[in-house]
Formats: sequence, structure tokens, C-alpha cells
Amino acid sequence: MIPRIIEEDIKKKLFTSKAIIIYGARQTGKTTLVRHIVNNISQEYLWLSGDDINVREQLSIHSVVHLKALFGKYKLVVIDEAQYVRNIGLTLKLITDNLPDIQVIATGSSAFELANALNEPLTGRKWEYYLYPFSYRELNNFYGIIDEKGLLSHRLIYGSYPEVVTSQADKVEILNLLTSSYLYKDLFIHEQVKKPQILEKLVRALAFQVGSEVSYNELAKTIGADFQTVERYIDLLEKAYIVFRHYSLSRNLRNEIKKGRKIYFYDNGIRNAVIGNLLPVSSRNDIGALWENYVVSERLKYLSYNRIYNKQYFWRTHAQQEIDYIEEWQGKIFAYEIKWNPKAKVRFPKSFITAYPDHVLSKITPDTIAEFL
Repeated sequence: MIPRIIEEDIKKKLFTSKAIIIYGARQTGKTTLVRHIVNNISQEYLWLSGDDINVREQLSIHSVVHLKALFGKYKLVVIDEAQYVRNIGLTLKLITDNLPDIQVIATGSSAFELANALNEPLTGRKWEYYLYPFSYRELNNFYGIIDEKGLLSHRLIYGSYPEVVTSQADKVEILNLLTSSYLYKDLFIHEQVKKPQILEKLVRALAFQVGSEVSYNELAKTIGADFQTVERYIDLLEKAYIVFRHYSLSRNLRNEIKKGRKIYFYDNGIRNAVIGNLLPVSSRNDIGALWENYVVSERLKYLSYNRIYNKQYFWRTHAQQEIDYIEEWQGKIFAYEIKWNPKAKVRFPKSFITAYPDHVLSKITPDTIAEFL
């Protein structure tokens, strides 16, 4: 098993009178991680799966007496796929408030029901974690910096989903299975997705626009839908941990793009499988977009795992001046240009430098990625 960064922190949070919640897309290794944790501590545990209708029914009975009887002698209880349990937030609240000697760990592959159900009932009663496909640091730690650097082009094409990384089987087949069977499962069972074909067209259109500013109106015309449907479906795609958004930085200049947005995929392999292009880096004409998506998504993992709560943007003007990626941290602006070619020259716009005097400017290439991630 490739060790996950959040594992040690989760272990430290066990039996601290709070529920432990682990979010993440399907197939990112949540179940594997939790099993590894509970199997390596000296504590018997009860494993319950929200996929089981009988389990869902039992956990939906909001009675402390019933829950205590259900758990029996076990002081460690795992609820896998907890988003399927009706009113799971109330169930977890009853456990943490009334059964303080019981540690509950819950996992969820979507934020539809689980995050919404937990926000209010479990305020101050939970530790939250997000598990993504393998991160740059996790793979470096396991394979070594030299070997992993040699695999960088491979990661740009096939991504870092656990099964893709560790399996000896055909990676193209695995990615196609992920995108056809698992990627949209939570979305299709969600009541707001009434047009599956439109959703698939939208994901494909977003995949072709990685690294570019996205217009909801143009997307709507492209896929034959209205603006509201595009906006709602992108929100759902975010909640299913398939894509995430960055907005434009705009504060000082009159000609700055004020309501721009870029949309990235959490994983390059998923993005490439969606458009049906898994050709090697040497045969790609979209290497710039691939590299930008990889760098930005890996940085998101880095920030999340290190609990760095800064803000991320891109910057662009109506005169087509732009900066790929920006972070704002403690009042300071860190601006980055993301280039696949280490020899590419970068010139940061003077208008940006003047408008944001407290800044740090950097170039991210394959030669400098290690210090960034």
C-alpha cells in the first residue's frame, strides 16, 4: 500500500470525542485507507456499509438506545458510503453527544447528502479530511524522486488514481471503466440530474477547455442546454470531486476580467479519458493544458493536506494579458506562470506588477515542480 499523507493525522485524532469524516471521489482509496488504519490499531471495530439497505435502515433509527445496542461491544465504528444513510448527520450527532466512548469514522464519495447533512448537526463535533487521487508527494515518497520524475509524462496522461498507479492491467481499460461506471454514479442517482447525456457532453466540453477561461453561455450553446442547467451541473460536478473552479483576481485595474473562471479536473487521467485521448506526451498538441491541469490540481492537494487556507485565482485583462495561477497568502500575492518547456521565457505584465506591488513572481516547470509541491 502506498502510504497516504493524511493517515498519521487521522490516527492522532482517534478517540478525541469527535467524528472523523473522510470525503473524496469514488475509487480514490477511502475504504482502503480506513481499513489499513483500523487493522493496525489494537482495537476491535464494527464495519458498516451504507451500500447495504439493512445497514441504512438501522442507522436511520434515531434512538440512542438503539444505536448503543447496534454497536454492542465495539468502541470503533466505521460507516462506509455514509452518504446513503438518511439523515446521517443526526445519527452521527447522537453518537458523538451520547456515546462519547465510541469513535465513529464515516466516508463519503460525494458531497451531495453527506456534506449538507453534516454541516449543521456536527458543528464542532467532527474532524474533516479530503482524500484525492495519489498526490505528487505521496508518489515521490513511495517510488523515490528520481523514478517518479521519470514517470512525470506518464502521470500527465494516465493520472494518479490508485488503481491506475498500482495495477499491472491495461491502464486505458481502467480509466475507461472509471469514467463509464464510477465517475457519474453519484450524479446520476441525484435527483437534479435529469439529462445524463447533457451532463456527459458538458464534462467533455470542459475537458477540452482546461486551462482556458470558461463561458457558461458558450458551454450552453455547445451542448444544447440553457445557462441554468450548465451552472447547476458544474456545481454538481464539483460536489462529486470531478472538477473544481478558479476565479479571476480583480481589484485594481479597470480592464481586468472581473467574473472570469477556469475549470480544472482533479485528475489528468480522467480528463484524458473523457475526451478519448490517451496518446503519449510526444504526440500531444495540448501539452500546455495537460501540464497546467496537473500543476494546479497537485497544488490543490498540497494545500489541502497541509491545511493551508489561502485563496487561488488566475489573472487576465481584456487586452489578453494573463497569469496562469495566483495564490493570496497573508496579504501577499504569489503569481506563477506554468510552462512545460523549462527554457520558455516568461514576462509578467507590467500592469499586474504595478497594480499588485506586494508580490512574488515564479515560473513552474518540470525542473522546479518539486519545490512547489
